[in-house]
Amino acid sequence: MDLKLHGQVILVVGGAGTIGAQVVKLLTEEGAVALAASRSTPLSLDASDEASVRAAIDAVIAEHGRLDGVVVSSAPNAHSLRPETADDPDAVLAAIDGKAITFLRVATVALEKMCEAGYGRIVALSGMNSYLTLSTAASARNAALNVVVKNLADRHAGTGITVNAISPGFVVTEPGAPIDRAQGDTSLAEVAEAIAFLVSPRTASISGEIISVGHKTKGVILP
Repeated sequence: MDLKLHGQVILVVGGAGTIGAQVVKLLTEEGAVALAASRSTPLSLDASDEASVRAAIDAVIAEHGRLDGVVVSSAPNAHSLRPETADDPDAVLAAIDGKAITFLRVATVALEKMCEAGYGRIVALSGMNSYLTLSTAASARNAALNVVVKNLADRHAGTGITVNAISPGFVVTEPGAPIDRAQGDTSLAEVAEAIAFLVSPRTASISGEIISVGHKTKGVILP
């Protein structure tokens, strides 16, 4: 299936990370102009700073004349959340800020430009921790992100802009490593493929969705 990504200009925030780099690689292979942005890339972007976000997006448009898509995968890895502070109010707020508010900050600036163009694709990287308990920080940051995605999608319905999130379980990054589908595992390549699909011009009818990649977290059967 041709995703019609040739020539599309797509900004990947967190493009130096494991998932972000895979997304950049795949989008480039599909013919897109995929631009990795982070604090450590030539296209510098600090997603905690609105001025930095705005400067990076302005630079993309100045150089390429357009911004067709934005992928945000810049949140700290779930393993960075400390179990001993999983329910600490300050830690929970910091986790939400580092994922949901970071996404909102990037998306808000991108949406200004996309509204002018009448087209855009925005994809967030959420996670199945939103369905799990035992870590308020891990659950809350993904659940809050999902709420942001749905609100932005609904607000911009019918404008030519879509906003979605993918929600992977445990991402297996080593090529050829076993994947336990029953536990919700997914491969790095599958995560990138889902993102590439959602930033495609072909997906105009998909917006406001939180799409699980890997078997969605199972329910509980009581004895």
